[in-house]
This record gives sequence, C-alpha cells and structure tokens, in this order.
Amino acid sequence: MNTSFIESLRSVALFTPDLVKATRFYTEVWRLDVVEARDDAVYLRATGDAHHVLSLHRGAQAGLRDVTFRARSEDALRHIAQAAVDAGGTVLRAFAPVDEPGGGVGVTVRDPDGRVLRVVHGDARHTDAREETDHPIRLAHVVLNSRDVPSSQAFFERALGCQLSDRTRIMAFMNVNRDHHSIALGDADNNALNHIAFLMPDIDSVMRGGGRMRDAGYAIEWGPGRHGPGNNAFNYFIGPDGVVIEYTAEVEQIDDSYRVGSPSDWVWPPGRIDRWGISAPPSASLKQAQRSIHFIQENQT
Repeated sequence: MNTSFIESLRSVALFTPDLVKATRFYTEVWRLDVVEARDDAVYLRATGDAHHVLSLHRGAQAGLRDVTFRARSEDALRHIAQAAVDAGGTVLRAFAPVDEPGGGVGVTVRDPDGRVLRVVHGDARHTDAREETDHPIRLAHVVLNSRDVPSSQAFFERALGCQLSDRTRIMAFMNVNRDHHSIALGDADNNALNHIAFLMPDIDSVMRGGGRMRDAGYAIEWGPGRHGPGNNAFNYFIGPDGVVIEYTAEVEQIDDSYRVGSPSDWVWPPGRIDRWGISAPPSASLKQAQRSIHFIQENQT
C-alpha cells in the first residue's frame, strides 16, 4: 500500500516577466480561469476542486517558484518537515498558516538541489468541480530534470513518501496515489523544469486542445501520442516564457499489484517513440525549452 504522506499534486507557481500576457494565454488559450488576482500574482483554477492549479508571479525573468503538493494530514506536514531535513534538505518555512490564496496550513522545503517544494493541508476546495470538454481538470504531473536521478529520487522517497512506479532509460516515474505518476525525474545535465502536464477529460479533448493551440499559433512540439509508462495520451507545446506544457488524458491508475518496470521493459521498436508509433520525435525547440526554466527563489526576482 502506498505510504506517501502526500495526497496529491496540487499546483505549480511560475515567475513571468509579463504577467498580463501570460494570464491572457492561460485563460483565453489554455482554458484555465482566474480565481484570484493581486497586483503581482494571478491564481488560476481548472475545472476540478483544487483552489488553483497554476499561479503566475511577476518576476524579472521566467522561472519556477515552487511545486505544491497536498498532504494527507497536519501530522503528515510535520513529518515531512523533519524528514526533509533528515534527507539532506532545508526547511524554508516551518508549519504555519499559508499566507496566499487557497489558505490552509503548510510547510515549504528545499531539496539538496535547490528545488522548492510546498506541502499544504486544509486548503480551500471548489464545490463546483466538474469535467468540461476541452478544459483541464487538474494537474496530472510535473517532470523535473535531475543531474543525479538516484539522489533526487531518494529525497522524494524519504521526505515525501513517493514511490517508484517505473524506471526507463531516461526517467524515474514516482507516484503518491493511484495515478501512475505525479512526479517524474528526468536524467539531464541540469535541474530545470522539464514540463507541466494538465489532465484533460478524454483523448478528444487532448486532440481538440492541439487544434486550438495551433490555431493560436502554438505548434504541437511532440504528439499526438501515447506514452509507455502511465499509458497516457499526450500533446506537448511551448507556452509563454518557454515553459513546456502538456495536455494529457487517460493516465493509468495503479495499485499494490502494479509491478515496477525497468528500462528493459520500455524499449520501442526502431522508429517508434511511444505506444502508437505515429508521432514524430520531440522537436529541437521542445528539447531546448525543457532545460530553460529553473527554480528561482523569490528574493531573486
């Protein structure tokens, strides 16, 4: 049984030098809705119950502020704070009320590689959660690059209780609930944000989203396709500020009977890069963008 102290992945916070432009994209094109706006930040919800899945913060340069998870309990928050230190991390903000939209209580930690991870509990939930065609429901997963995947994996396991679900030649997939993965760590020569995936109601919505993005001038940089680990359908794009974003659907649901896969389990025939075998490889622009957005601490903006 999964012993994670984490209930789910909740939201991602990004810095942007053009808050107005980024907000316009994520509302008018990506189809999120503003739930609260401040002079220097905008909070955007999907159609699910999370108060927000994305927050945009005015900054001097594009960057990743933090990734936020939802804890299973207040006791889990306290455990995470100590476990993060035991695993080589740092507590940036001890157990305390969250002083931004969504509320609740939380802790903020930094891992040994500088990634800022927030964990909250008792945050606000929307009562009108629903699925709506061609609109994101929630975050599906976040993929982070890592210079040392085994070390990063160990931190997520020890501090948050994440569990490995699959290991391919280039990526470690980790889960906290029944979703095949909520976090994945990609082998790289940097610790940048690889991409953020938003869950859509179905494959039709992933495809409609691809067409809508192309109409808005954003090319499909990889897809359509269906991944191996997670079995999810995908389309990838480069959004504002060079952030890689994905529409996905049909993420595999797993339980204790799922066998953790190894690289030898995920080898495609020549010419294939996914289950379907119809997509071209990721574009050169996508590969570059997947290494361009780094964690930035707030006092650096």
